[in-house]
Amino acid sequence: MKNLLLILISWLTAAAVWAAPAPVANGRSVLELPPMPGNPRNSEGAFADLKDGKILFVYSHFLGDSGSDHAKARLAARVSADGGATWSDDAFITIPREETAMNVMSVSLQRLGNGDLGLFYLLRFGWHEMRMWLMRSTDEGRTWGEPVNCMPSGGYYVVNNDRIVRLKSGRLVIPAARHPARADRNEASAVDWRAIATFFLSDDDGRTWRESAGYCTLPVVHTRSGLQEPGVVELPDGRLWAWARTDLSRQYEMFSADRGETWTLPAPARFTSPNSPLSMKLVPGTGRLLAVWNPAPAYEARPLVAPGGDRTPLVLATGAGPTGKWTAARVFEGPDEPTSGYCYTAIHFTKDAVLLAYCAGGEADNKSRLARLRIRLVPLAELPK
Repeated sequence: MKNLLLILISWLTAAAVWAAPAPVANGRSVLELPPMPGNPRNSEGAFADLKDGKILFVYSHFLGDSGSDHAKARLAARVSADGGATWSDDAFITIPREETAMNVMSVSLQRLGNGDLGLFYLLRFGWHEMRMWLMRSTDEGRTWGEPVNCMPSGGYYVVNNDRIVRLKSGRLVIPAARHPARADRNEASAVDWRAIATFFLSDDDGRTWRESAGYCTLPVVHTRSGLQEPGVVELPDGRLWAWARTDLSRQYEMFSADRGETWTLPAPARFTSPNSPLSMKLVPGTGRLLAVWNPAPAYEARPLVAPGGDRTPLVLATGAGPTGKWTAARVFEGPDEPTSGYCYTAIHFTKDAVLLAYCAGGEADNKSRLARLRIRLVPLAELPK
C-alpha cells in the first residue's frame, strides 16, 4: 500500500508539471501605472528612440471617473535615460481640440523621413466621427506642430496603438478598421461593429494622405466582428503582412505586393485568438518576427471569467514569417491569474532588450483589464528561439 501511495504521489506530481504552462523568462516590470482617483485608466501606449539616446513613451491617461473607451483622456509622456529601466514622471501633451472631443487615445510614434518625430493619435467626437491625426516635432517631443488629418473622409475609424509603419520606400501606412453607421443616432448601437480593414497611405512624409485602392472584408457570414483592429508589418522581401482580430477564434491575414495599395482575400492566420489584438514586429538584425497575443479561444461552452475573460494568458513567439517556422507559443503573463486581462501590446527594441507595454488590469484595478498599464523589459537573450 505504501509503495502504491508513493507511485500515486509521483504520478500526480509529474502530471502537475506536464500541465503547468512553460513561461518564457519574464525579465522584469519597470513601470506600473495603476488607476488612481481622478485617473481611472492608463492604457495603450507607444515608444520612440530620441536622438540623445533616451526613450520616449506616450500613453492614454484617462481623467474623471470613467475608464470606458469614450471617456475623457489625455496623452501623457514619460522619458527613460537608461534603456527603459527607469522612467520620469508624466508630462502632458496638449492636443488641439481635445477639450471639445469625447477623448484622445490610441497613440503611435514614428520617426519620419526628414528626421521629425511623428505623433499619431485618434480624436473621437462621436460614434460616427473618429479619425487619426498627426503632429510633428522638430525638437524631439518638447513641442509639437499643427495637426494633419490622416483620414480625409469622415467616419468612425479604429486604429490601435503602436500600429503605424514606415516602409523602406518611405511610404507611411496606417492600418485602420472602418465601422459604418447603421443609423444617425449618436450612440454605440448605431455603429456597425463588423469592421472593414482599410489602409491610409502617405508618400510625402505624412503631409498628405489617401485611402488605399483596396480594402478587406471578412469573407464569411457568421461573424459579428468583421476585421477589427488591424496591424501590418513589412517583410524582408518587401511584401506587407497584415492581420486583424476576429470572433472566429483566429486572427485573419492579408498580403500586399504593392506597398499597401491592394490586398489579398483575408484568410485564417497561424495565430489562434479570441477577439483580441495581436502585436508583431521584426526583431532588428535577425529577419525574424516577434509576436505577442492572447491564444485562448472563447469557446461557446466555456464561460468567461470576468474581468480577464479570454484576454489571458498573454503569450509570445518568434518566427520566420507567414510561412516559416515559429517557436512554440510561450506563456508570458497570466497563467495563474484568470481574472486579469492582458492586451494592446506596444513593442520596442533596444540594443539588448525588448520593452513591452500592455494593459494588465484585473480585480484590484476597478475590475477592468484595461485600467492598469505595465512596461516590462525582457533581455533579447531570453526570447524563445
